[in-house]
Amino acid sequence: MTVDATPVPPESAEILIVDDTINNLKLLSDMLTSSGFCVRKARNGVMALTAVTTKHPDLILLDIKMPQMDGYEVCRHLQADSATQSIPIIFLSALDDAFDKVKAFDLGAVDYVTKPFQKTEVLKRIQHQLRLQYLTRRLNHQNETLEEALKYLKENQAEIVQKAKILSLNQLI
Repeated sequence: MTVDATPVPPESAEILIVDDTINNLKLLSDMLTSSGFCVRKARNGVMALTAVTTKHPDLILLDIKMPQMDGYEVCRHLQADSATQSIPIIFLSALDDAFDKVKAFDLGAVDYVTKPFQKTEVLKRIQHQLRLQYLTRRLNHQNETLEEALKYLKENQAEIVQKAKILSLNQLI
């Protein structure tokens, strides 16, 4: 995993909200902040990419229809960069056509919520994705630890075999 490998508990996650509508930003920000999340906001795609470059969020809520750079293009940029491609992206859009949803998933989104949204649904989807991310990072961290332990054991085993050969040769002599 290229994003920070240290598992972050879902309840202390940082979420970047990207939406050009101020009311949506405020509503989502208030909702997530009151649920204990740390929230950052961006009003367009360019600001979002800058914010992600500055500090990687644990999850991104991304609108599709925005001026300058739409959400699809932001997602393309994030997925093309190995440093940001593992950040979960949930599209939050008024576009409810199956084509738009499929396109979002094809670009690398992990979920898609249509506007108007229900607070509990959005929170559950965010919590679910953060939990998956946390468990994946924890599993990757444990795998790395096990691989290091295996490497150490193999090195020690080789050393023990070498010492046994030398001991056998000394006894033979």
